Amino acid sequence: MVTVSKKKRLVTSFHNLTPEQQNEVKALYPLGFAEVMMRIDKPDGTFFYAVPFETEDTYYLVKIDVKIDDAAEESDDAYYDDDLKGADDLADSSSEEEPADDGGDDDY
Repeated sequence: MVTVSKKKRLVTSFHNLTPEQQNEVKALYPLGFAEVMMRIDKPDGTFFYAVPFETEDTYYLVKIDVKIDDAAEESDDAYYDDDLKGADDLADSSSEEEPADDGGDDDY
């Protein structure tokens, strides 16, 4: 038999909570939201991130604003440039050189 909860279920933004509820959420997650944050996909293809929060009469999914750093991905392209100038020349010159034999004993 399935137990039906009498609690309301709401999705709301963190900014729409009362100041007291905001403080309760902060106290519930003192180290931040990273470990409990869930990605919620919407039918229109967009998504949001939320954390669970519960009061005596309501279950909340609290939307958390997350900034995605797109600029970092763009700058990575320049950082990991595969067209290194002179890399082929260095590889060619190192393979042509023979190790010099100094006539010393290699036995240790």
